[in-house]
Amino acid sequence: MTQTRLLSLLAVLALPLAGCGDNKSIDGEMSAQLTQPVAHVELAVAKVAPGSRTGEQIYTSVCASCHGSGVLDAPKTGDNAAWAPRLAMGLDGLVASANAGKGAMPPKGGASDLTDTELVRAVAYLANQSGASFTEPPIEGN
Repeated sequence: MTQTRLLSLLAVLALPLAGCGDNKSIDGEMSAQLTQPVAHVELAVAKVAPGSRTGEQIYTSVCASCHGSGVLDAPKTGDNAAWAPRLAMGLDGLVASANAGKGAMPPKGGASDLTDTELVRAVAYLANQSGASFTEPPIEGN
């Protein structure tokens, strides 16, 4: 009698396992919908012809990461007091400093693809946000 009860118990416990491996009960479409990513990211690289970037575009993509927050002792954009002694160097002096690199800033702020004119545009734009009134070189054709 004990063996019969044991076999009955094993049969009852094994019953749920009888359907294992049966993929017919899985809705493939529902499963695919439920396992979709939460977000989708697309990266697009915008190609800009050399020499055609504005000072603001260069500032936003290159300079703002340090000058926007003042990281690594970079003078913050708009801090006229911090920029006053630098602006006294004039546009040519600031461009020469940016071209060579200053302190933790690498030459051209690390954007080695900048043309000389683009560097002047970027420096003029940044300096003008901090009290200067330099003329940003125009983009040819505009």
